[in-house]
Amino acid sequence: MKNTKRNTLIVLAITAIVLFFVMKDDYQNIINNLILANKWLILLGIIFMSLYILLRSLCLYLVAREYSKKITLKRMVHQTLITQFFNGITPFSTGGQPMQVYMLKKTGVTVASATNIIVQDFIMYQLALIIIGIFALFVNMKFHFFNVSSTLSTLIVIGFVLNILVGVGLLFVSFSKKFNDFIGKLIIKLAAKFKIVKDQDETVKKWEEKLSEFHSSAKLFKRRKMLFIKCFCYQLLALVVYYVIPMFIFMSIDSSVSISMMEAITASAFVLLIGNFVPIPGGSGGIEWGFLQFFNGFISPSGLSSALIIWRFITYYLGMIAGGIALGFFKGDEEKAWE
Repeated sequence: MKNTKRNTLIVLAITAIVLFFVMKDDYQNIINNLILANKWLILLGIIFMSLYILLRSLCLYLVAREYSKKITLKRMVHQTLITQFFNGITPFSTGGQPMQVYMLKKTGVTVASATNIIVQDFIMYQLALIIIGIFALFVNMKFHFFNVSSTLSTLIVIGFVLNILVGVGLLFVSFSKKFNDFIGKLIIKLAAKFKIVKDQDETVKKWEEKLSEFHSSAKLFKRRKMLFIKCFCYQLLALVVYYVIPMFIFMSIDSSVSISMMEAITASAFVLLIGNFVPIPGGSGGIEWGFLQFFNGFISPSGLSSALIIWRFITYYLGMIAGGIALGFFKGDEEKAWE
């Protein structure tokens, strides 16, 4: 709980710093833009963000239902919102997955199966992210939407490579029993040497049992190929929905702005590829910088800053607020929260 409060304060501090630098040169025009923005188009952006949450939850629901019939879509929406909160307050968005495992365990799913559900769901997300990233690269090469500097090109390539490495690493975790067995036993051996583990043989035996259960459930997508296709399509559609949100925001600030859905998807894909690996909660700083770089030129400088503030509120802070509320229900009465 202390870490959660500390991380939330860090996020708020970073937000204040980012807002200062975004608004310091033209704060009056930015405030006017925010006041006069078309609220219906902003609402449409919020609806699309809600649809993104629903589609991510639907993929999680389809996978989790294979392990427990107690799982409902409502539970998975609730869980996805809480994940948004913990991802938002931890570096590299690493806090959401352990919480997801914990919440799935509360529904009667074993830790090994719960871990598998999260890993397989994340593999689908990474695959969709990489596919759209490749699409964005080819689209920009053909239509030249953005004059990308050498620095930005390097960052895009680094982000792209890191996402591929994460995807490959997750595939190893899911399907390479020898790799997991080696890493697990190495950690147990080191822990025993430092007296962290008292009974090394017993711990190894428990590890082998859990590993066997994990890899047995990891074969789900091999058995259910249509499930794999469905989950991938939901993740792909979720990202497309997420990526077009800036288009509505720009139109809300200036109705004469010229930005196509393809341009919005391409720019957003680049922003996410770069910002995902900024080691600050929510990718703060990196995400904003990427947004200003790739969406620059579509609208006036003050309009761009205003769009950034609205976009970050919809795609980051709103999700965190909803996740914090959902977490309050979960902590207050776990059983009722799942009904």
